[in-house]
Amino acid sequence: MKIVVIGGSGLIGSKVVSKLREAGHEVVAASPASGVNTITGEGLAEALKGAQVVLDVANSPSFEDKAVLEFFETSGRNLLAAEAVAGVKHHVALSVVGTDRLSESGYFRGKIAQEKLIRESKIPYTIVHSTQFFEFLGGIAQSGTDGDTVRLSPAFVQPIASDDVATAVADYTLGKPVNGVVEIAGPERVRLSDLVQRFLAKTSDPRKVVQDVHARYFGAELKDETLVPGPNPRIGALGFEAWFALPKPAR
Repeated sequence: MKIVVIGGSGLIGSKVVSKLREAGHEVVAASPASGVNTITGEGLAEALKGAQVVLDVANSPSFEDKAVLEFFETSGRNLLAAEAVAGVKHHVALSVVGTDRLSESGYFRGKIAQEKLIRESKIPYTIVHSTQFFEFLGGIAQSGTDGDTVRLSPAFVQPIASDDVATAVADYTLGKPVNGVVEIAGPERVRLSDLVQRFLAKTSDPRKVVQDVHARYFGAELKDETLVPGPNPRIGALGFEAWFALPKPAR
């Protein structure tokens, strides 16, 4: 198959591109760096010519509320319109477990808008909802840092390694459209505040995590069920300790 990966040079995209190529498929790793821009439409029609499947793992370059919404709406409209013209048979998108429960957050309002465009298009689709990646624990710690203290919600999370995300996304990309949402998650359910404290200890970071039920996560307050999957998600192989033991570039 010819498969176009939008955001093919990013953390997940680059891993998925490698997996799909190893499986013998023709894969276009599309990004502004390769001359394919879903915001301006530059290079899109040419990249999609003859493609059976499109995988969208692109992310907004800005997390500012208005910019995120504009990115996901503009990119989504341009991409789906180009797919319709090219006769694409399966649109796969990577999104986030709990997106529909996080409308307080400007970032997640952007993801909600993206998913709505996908559902309303006539292209068969699969939306992959993933839990948070282990790779972003440092960024989460930074977002809650005030001096030597990190204020974070004690809500439950079930984080997943990017390698496991890429494996799952590659499988769904090669599978049949489900015309709905599938969920993927890591093997361990833990409290966000506890996990980040473990991460800081592992990296010899002296900051201390303080539990705060009102601490915001990308602008939204969390409940215990906000960021965890429903019944029967696909479970990744790597827990925190196994992920942390990987060579540094791999994590």
